Amino acid sequence: MKTMTCRQLSGPCDLAHTGTTADDVINAQDKHLKETVKAGDHTHVAAREDMKGRWRKPWAALGWYRDMKKAFADLPENPA
Repeated sequence: MKTMTCRQLSGPCDLAHTGTTADDVINAQDKHLKETVKAGDHTHVAAREDMKGRWRKPWAALGWYRDMKKAFADLPENPA
């Protein structure tokens, strides 16, 4: 298990997302952004719009995705 924050995933806060793969934390970030914006938090709107754009145009967002996968791979495992 590894942890990345919303900020590490191009968001505005330090909420931690934990997962066994980069895809786990990316999906958790997507859910976090959806829920936070829906709850009225305007600080997350830009990050949410960016994420929606990445889901709509995955080929165009491949650079961001590769960067996040590398950042995740470079992280140490969470302590047991």
